[in-house]
This record gives sequence, C-alpha cells and structure tokens, in this order.
Amino acid sequence: MDRPTALHPLHYVSLGARGPEDVVADAHGRVLTGAEDGRILRVHHLGDPRTARVEVLAETGGRPLGLEPLPDGGVLVCDAERGLLRVEPGGGTVHVLADSVAGQRLRFCSNVVALPDGTVYFTVSSRRYPLDQWIGDIVEHTGTGRLLRLPAEGGEPEVVLEGLQFANGLAVGGDGAFLVIAETGACRLTRYHLTGPRAGRTDLFAALPGMPDNLWREGPDGPLWAALASPRVPPLDLLHRTRPAVRGAAARAAVHAPYRPSGTIGVVALDDAGRTVHHLTRRRSGFRMVTSVCATGDHLVLGSLREPGVAVCARPAAP
Repeated sequence: MDRPTALHPLHYVSLGARGPEDVVADAHGRVLTGAEDGRILRVHHLGDPRTARVEVLAETGGRPLGLEPLPDGGVLVCDAERGLLRVEPGGGTVHVLADSVAGQRLRFCSNVVALPDGTVYFTVSSRRYPLDQWIGDIVEHTGTGRLLRLPAEGGEPEVVLEGLQFANGLAVGGDGAFLVIAETGACRLTRYHLTGPRAGRTDLFAALPGMPDNLWREGPDGPLWAALASPRVPPLDLLHRTRPAVRGAAARAAVHAPYRPSGTIGVVALDDAGRTVHHLTRRRSGFRMVTSVCATGDHLVLGSLREPGVAVCARPAAP
C-alpha cells in the first residue's frame, strides 16, 4: 500500500437529518443519501454550502442504507428494516422488491447494484445482529454475511454467497465481468466473478488498511472508491483468532458499551486490478465514522452513519 496523502476538507453541509450512511452521485452530479429517519434525500449544489439545497425524494418507513440510482430515475434502496426497496421516479412511491429469502425475513440489507440486464445483487451484513448492534457482528466475527441475487423478472431472491465477514459495500467491475464486495470485518474487498471460466467463484480483490464500508464506482472507466469506516484495530485482529465462545462474550459486552469512532478517517480508490490509485486520510477529524464516499465535479463527498450532514473535500489530482 502506497503512503497515504492528506484528505483536505473544504466545508460541511447539514442535512437536517442524522446518518447519511451512503452517498452516491447521480448522472447529473447530485448526491443521494438516506437518513436515520427513513427519508431519501437528494442534495443539490454541494460545492457551495451557501447554495446547497436538500430535497426529499421519499420516505421508506425504515432505515435506508445503500442506494443505487437507476437509468429511469428510480432508486434502489437497501433498507435495514424493510428489505430491498425501489423508489419510483416522480412521486416517490416506495415498493418492496424483496423482504424475505428462503422463508426468512430479510434484515440488515446493506448495499445494492443493478446490472444492465435488470438483475439486482445486494448484500446482507449479518444474520445475527441488527443494524443498531452492528458492532456485535464485527467483534464476534460471525461470518454470516451474504450476497443475494434478484432476477430481472423479480420473484424470490436467491443466496449467491454465504460466510462473508459483514458483507457491506457492493460495486460492479468496469467491464461488468465481476462484482466487488466489501467485507468490513475482514478489512478486504472480495471479487465475485460473473462471467468467464471462474464464474461463480471468488478471490481476493484487495486487502485494505482499514474496515471498508460502502463502495461507489465512478463510471465504467473510473476508479472504485471505498470508504474506510475505521482503521485496522490490532486487538480486534487478535480477538478474531480466539475461540467462538470468547468472541461471543466480547460481542455481548460490546453491544452495551458506548462506541466512540476513531478520529482518523480515510478513503481509497482502486483500479479494476485492485491496485490503489488514491489513499487519502485525515487524523483528528471532527467528522467521524466515514461510511461512504462519492465524487462529483471537483469534490469528494463523505457520508457517515452518525453525523447530521455530509463533508465535502477536495478531489485529488489524477495520478
């Protein structure tokens, strides 16, 4: 991993709602995000805090996490409480696309992508812990994360991969031949091959210097951006090597303890071979627990599970 460079904050834009966990830029450079209160927001003119404007697109009635803008103006939403949703363009009507798999209720859906043929893939972070106890899964290292597939014609989703360590962000390779899955609990990105002789198999895409959260691809020829929600925690790495009973006891304590995010934040950008293009960090940041990043114009926009707004930073020069 190359030496990181500084992440330069420019300004902060309040959204009037907490927890913009995922931020994604649409085709017009506007930024979409979901808030803790269930609203899906679209933010205009983020480059200037004096003219930034927040528009409400829809209310899911749950807790929206990962988003995927669609060519027709709709938005796919992974809702931690309600499952996989679609927000219709125009009126903001919300439809449930999937709320169960194999007869079990879907919970903790995390991120979603749509392929050109209409197939939808999405992740489930944990089958054991809900969103408000996410740290329990990270500590226990349950390996209950999943990748699911919803056919273009709809119906019941199918389980494609199991045993993932807190499956989180999801992105499509630039040539559409593979998916990249963020495994937060393992500090790695995993590649799932969609086509070719390795179709249906996985391998390591990249090992990271922290815990990846949401992923965002900057167009078919652009880099893949990953937010690092936390630096690596060496004591946690050691705990993950202990017996399940020890990890379980530690997790039960962790979910009841106050969590204070690290003051070090970071993002990375990678090419389609998994090589690092940018690694940006900031120590002693007032904006904490960066769970998503996207680029629009000359700026990087950072989202957070905890903050009541987004941070706008300078976009790095092309290497």
